[in-house]
Amino acid sequence: MGSMTRKLPGEADTILLAQDIAMALRPGDTVALAGDLGAGKSTLARAMIRALAGDPELEVPSPTYTLCQRYELVFPVSHFDLYRISGEAEMAELGFDEAIETGAALVEWPDRAAGAIPNDSLRIELTMGADGGREAQVSGGGTGEGSLSARLARSMRIRDFLDRNWSAGAERRFLQGDASSRRYETAHRDGEVRIVMDAPRRPDGPPIRDGKPYSRIAHLAEDVVPFVAVAETLRGAGLAAPQIHARDVSDGLLLIEHLGDGRIVDAQNRPVRERYLEAARLLAWFHRHEWPVVMEVDTGAGKAVHHVPPYDRDALMIEASLLADWYAPRECGRPLTTAERADFDGIWEQLIKSIEGSMPTLVMRDYHSPNLIWREGQPFPRNLGLIDFQDAVIGPQAYDLASVGQDARIDVPQALEADMLALYLSERNRDPGFDETAFLRDYAILAAHRATKILGIFVRLDQRDGKPAYLKHLPRMRDYLSRNLKHPALAAYARWCAAVTGLEAS
Repeated sequence: MGSMTRKLPGEADTILLAQDIAMALRPGDTVALAGDLGAGKSTLARAMIRALAGDPELEVPSPTYTLCQRYELVFPVSHFDLYRISGEAEMAELGFDEAIETGAALVEWPDRAAGAIPNDSLRIELTMGADGGREAQVSGGGTGEGSLSARLARSMRIRDFLDRNWSAGAERRFLQGDASSRRYETAHRDGEVRIVMDAPRRPDGPPIRDGKPYSRIAHLAEDVVPFVAVAETLRGAGLAAPQIHARDVSDGLLLIEHLGDGRIVDAQNRPVRERYLEAARLLAWFHRHEWPVVMEVDTGAGKAVHHVPPYDRDALMIEASLLADWYAPRECGRPLTTAERADFDGIWEQLIKSIEGSMPTLVMRDYHSPNLIWREGQPFPRNLGLIDFQDAVIGPQAYDLASVGQDARIDVPQALEADMLALYLSERNRDPGFDETAFLRDYAILAAHRATKILGIFVRLDQRDGKPAYLKHLPRMRDYLSRNLKHPALAAYARWCAAVTGLEAS
């Protein structure tokens, strides 16, 4: 990004700059806030903390006397005031190194301990102008693609996108992201809330099979075109998918409708029975429709065409392989043997072949609690908002029901799953040509496939991406896989899992 200068005529301008910086912060970052007394350092730090908390009224006391205040937000944030320290030696006593190891640090009066401040910190020099306004000189932040400097430059482009497409001065707040590289935030203006999707075109990554990267083999969206295409198709069919208010497809930025804060789980993260049943009923409705394979998209700079990919053998195999690549070696404490891997691949080749004749539909692929928004008072089918469908494919009808019936983030009791299946089947058995026996076989295979894939993904997120939080979901996914292994179609896989990972059918 290099250095930049920002005029801050009033406190509102300082707060907006703070929000732009906060949206770029990640654990390990340090922001050094320099300037004379009254220059606005505390105002800037306070606004950053409030943006990360998603609470503009959060009490943020000055650490002038405590020297450090710590906050458990989307990640830990430590607010240091070094005005009263005697030198760099005190930084260790304040726990500065630990603070930036696990979270971000905001440091007022950084020059009191200049040698302890990381070289890649972002420095903000605040000065007072003759007119009573402030000026911020922003510099540093490291170099390279993932540096704070680069992230701040991206954040400033998002600010420009909001200014051009909605309103200058919209407030920005952090919104929890997902396991992908996409990032989300909320934008607020005059009581209205919209969602910013920040999804720059994702690099393919290194080739891993047949000269193709994982994303290409698994048919994962590499830009925002699929999201726009599917959203507009679902809305055209009368479903509650987000309206696209503004788009910059080339830069991977969308401003989309906020469908609400309702969830299909309660405050204790337990399934709300009626809402899960509605999720099953919606799929029965969904699967009666014919969905286009070719979708035209307005990119904002012309027309594009999105071809919905098939959920083919290669995609299903590469996803199943995540268990053999990541989860199984973790359980075994060693890589799989050549024979174990060959048996695994052979089993899944046969399982995938057995569902090839299944009736196809548009598979949203992540149809589960984080992506289903309960919209109280809305008529069916708009009582469930749909998001996170950019990886949609054409595949077997049972997949999305297995996704929500065995929700990766929530413990779904077996009795509730059975009731969801029963409701779905009662709806579909009225449809000519529906084969209940084949559907139940597909459900077991695809539920096992999804559990297999996710076990591998959650271990990969820990070991490769440094995101251990997902490991807490492993026991749930093991239980789901164990459930599915009881189906006769999965007998060979049940034997493999028992022999290699110790997981038994139950």
